[in-house]
Amino acid sequence: MYESLMELPLFKGISYERLSEIVGNTRLAFLKYLPGERVLSAGDPCTHIKFLLKGSLRLTISNPADRFRVAQTLVAPDVISPDFLFGRHTIYPGTASAIDTVSIMQIEKNALITLLQSDEILLYNYLNILSTNAQKAVDGVLALTTGSLEERIAFWIIALTQIRSTDIVLSARQRDLYTLFGVQRSSLVAALDSLKQRGLIEYTANEIHVLSRRDLRSVLLKSPD
Repeated sequence: MYESLMELPLFKGISYERLSEIVGNTRLAFLKYLPGERVLSAGDPCTHIKFLLKGSLRLTISNPADRFRVAQTLVAPDVISPDFLFGRHTIYPGTASAIDTVSIMQIEKNALITLLQSDEILLYNYLNILSTNAQKAVDGVLALTTGSLEERIAFWIIALTQIRSTDIVLSARQRDLYTLFGVQRSSLVAALDSLKQRGLIEYTANEIHVLSRRDLRSVLLKSPD
């Protein structure tokens, strides 16, 4: 568990001794989910920060009509939607289900606040996580307004996925996608072909499979992560 926690961005730079102290003095909850079990649902209140310590889960975000859906796999060690614990709308944006046996450690919001107040490294790390996501939105807006269609597609996928996510699939009809981006179907297909030729995606009429999120970031003018 300690090795997994020390790989998480929140605990970056924390010594093993300090981490042991945090675990010993903080009220923690440990949860276990079997394959196929629901870990959380879109719209659930985000009252704890949840660390994925073991296993993998599938996190899916969709619009209310389910016409656009992005699914991603999170593999331990990772954290589930850490930027939704604070702010105006503290609810989870997606639904997560266990792929295999999953172990999760969670810390209640007030306990996390106490931790952040007591340790400058933790506070800096958490602010870094929040700032990274905020800056990602700025870069994305620029891509949506002035960037190429490839950049706009890349941002849309990057914005809805986490840094360590894998096996990313965007599900949407091409008709809905070219309407969303305000382009002709031929332009959308040309952009998808360009991304495919660069080894970044594979696609069908209804799905876009991202081969590497890290490589897809390079399409944007500025790396959002």
